[in-house]
Amino acid sequence: MIRYGPAGIPLSCKGRTLKDGIEDVHNLALTALEIQMVRPKTYPRAADEDYEAGKTIKELDAESEFVVGIERPDEDIIYDPDTTIDMDDNLLVMPAGIAPCFNDLYALGRMAKRHDVSLSLHTPYYMDLGCDMGSENDEEAMLASQYFETVRQAGVILNALDGDIVVTNVGLYDRRKRDDETTKENIYNNLANITDWWSEMKLKPRLGIEITGQQDVFGSKEEVFDLCDEIEGLVPVLNFPHYQARTMGALDTYTDFVDLINEFASYSDNRVYASFSNVEFTPDGNEKWLTPLKKGELRFERLAEALAELKPDMTLISSSPLLEHDAVYMRTLTERVLSKKAAKFLKDKRKQELEAAAEGEPAEE
Repeated sequence: MIRYGPAGIPLSCKGRTLKDGIEDVHNLALTALEIQMVRPKTYPRAADEDYEAGKTIKELDAESEFVVGIERPDEDIIYDPDTTIDMDDNLLVMPAGIAPCFNDLYALGRMAKRHDVSLSLHTPYYMDLGCDMGSENDEEAMLASQYFETVRQAGVILNALDGDIVVTNVGLYDRRKRDDETTKENIYNNLANITDWWSEMKLKPRLGIEITGQQDVFGSKEEVFDLCDEIEGLVPVLNFPHYQARTMGALDTYTDFVDLINEFASYSDNRVYASFSNVEFTPDGNEKWLTPLKKGELRFERLAEALAELKPDMTLISSSPLLEHDAVYMRTLTERVLSKKAAKFLKDKRKQELEAAAEGEPAEE
């Protein structure tokens, strides 16, 4: 099955809440929605002794805002939504949360299932897990911890939504501060710690590492595959325009798409998560900007041919500036190719039957 959907709430959606977005995606006959985690900053505040102490995060309502975790003295941040809040705890509040309160996520997840909309979540596009959380440089350690917590928060949020996959980038090669090998080592260590915690928390969503579109950012196909080989629990995320930019236009024929999809499928139990738009890039392989499907050299028609041949288990997200318009267009083009393929099959079969009848022989099954 191939699911199509936009990267964010549809532009045509009158409301801007996740509930509105799910309904709008369903009304467009789309079946996927990638939630954009654009403002993940949190702040701690004391738990209200009378109103919040003795409850869990799941039991708080919108009056408490979107509480995503519990800070407890001498302990790691607690993200278990079933943990009872103590009166001495601080609550970690996300002002720009996905919903009015954490408890609303469960109802939104059930609603998405009823509408057959698969939910995923993309962390902020600027992430830097190449920093060392144990660094003696306080600023670097603080930044690393911030991005580390963002991925963990994304995991518990999407888990409550019963979603499919958290997608993240992992950071750039900041050669002013550290060499490339040190950056890679930090990325591997940070992601290994995250996946260990992911497993301990028994989070259901997959954790995906995305191909990136800049040469100085970690995320070539080979780097992502190596990461997934090394760290159990990670899957690669296929971003077609980013790949096209990094490889300076390697995707041309439909067989290029077939080969690439098959590579990613082998790493993710044949469940491929991907995004598509057109793209403009520099001669040295750096993405400049994403463009609508019809404006650029990356031909979706070739991908549609590959999808018609492979019929993969894929979620395909439109990251085009036209979002839902191009998500619908991608679905329509793929259906058109499938229809032509089916019509050709029936025509060939009918021709075979007529030839067999003319020769007085039964047609082959």
